[in-house]
Amino acid sequence: MKNVLVTGGCGFIGSNFVQFVLSQLKDCRLVNLDKLTYAGNLKNLVEIEDDPCYRFVQGDICDADLVNQLFADEQIDTVVHFAAESHVDRSISGPAAFIQTNIGGTFTLLEAARNAWNGSFEGKRFLHVSTDEVYGSLGDTGLFTETTAYDPRSPYSASKASSDHLVSAYYHTYGLPTLMTNCSNNYGPYHFPEKLIPLIINNALNGKDLPVYGDGKNVRDWLYVKDHCAAILAVLQKGEVGQTYNVGGNNEKQNIEIVQSICDILDQKVGLLPSGESRRSLIKFVTDRPGHDRRYAIDASKIKNQLGWEPSVTFEEGILMTVDWYLANPEWVASVVDGSYREYYQQQYGEEV
Repeated sequence: MKNVLVTGGCGFIGSNFVQFVLSQLKDCRLVNLDKLTYAGNLKNLVEIEDDPCYRFVQGDICDADLVNQLFADEQIDTVVHFAAESHVDRSISGPAAFIQTNIGGTFTLLEAARNAWNGSFEGKRFLHVSTDEVYGSLGDTGLFTETTAYDPRSPYSASKASSDHLVSAYYHTYGLPTLMTNCSNNYGPYHFPEKLIPLIINNALNGKDLPVYGDGKNVRDWLYVKDHCAAILAVLQKGEVGQTYNVGGNNEKQNIEIVQSICDILDQKVGLLPSGESRRSLIKFVTDRPGHDRRYAIDASKIKNQLGWEPSVTFEEGILMTVDWYLANPEWVASVVDGSYREYYQQQYGEEV
């Protein structure tokens, strides 16, 4: 790993990974290609933007000319592909962007790597970061494994499933040195506040309703984002090409449990609501979204047994660290909520996002 292309490095998981890699690998050059759609935030990477080992490029992974030029100019030997449209609700209301970015963009990257590396695959890696949502929904028991049949239920998960199949096909057809991770729900710093945990933290702090889909008993396996970053690096350094590794947190929680935990933590840290009530009083159950998967849970034994990775942060530790981060960074949250974070790019580069 000398010259690494990270796609979507200004997003939630991507920005955490960029910071993590630059702190771990001192002789690595990292190029961050991000289109800066609504969820891409340059402020996530202010601390490293002047690092001589780091380069930011605003651009679209679907732009073949740009991607090919980056491979040539930077002599890219490693790709870590995060860039994706990722919010299920948005995929239901506007699926076209998910098809274009998640499928078309992945194809463009695979073709660029295949052409640039031209059969000389020694020391090369193409890691595709995917999701456990491609497997569909579990009942009350069982776990997703790397051999679980795909059964996507939303335009988002269907587009990610399609991109997974493309990555696998390029390994089997062309010998491209691909790797794939399918991860459970992440949480932690820099999470865009449309997703459950940051949405609930922000609304609860501001005394707003806390919307919970259906009966709130949908189950997810939660992983602290820094643990996910460590897992990806382990797969890059020690994983076997052509293989998939499921990454999970061993933290199954119902959505309503997550919401109640955040309410209780904030009640303790900042006090009750002005009315004297707990923030639990803000919980409002709303109509369930279409195709809402009931339960996800990951069997992460393969990555543990083969690569020696396992999560280091319990949910109880991670949710406290996450709440503390949001409490310590109200300006970041406010700039995202009001959209002013997008002005940062114009200030830095003199261009509109």
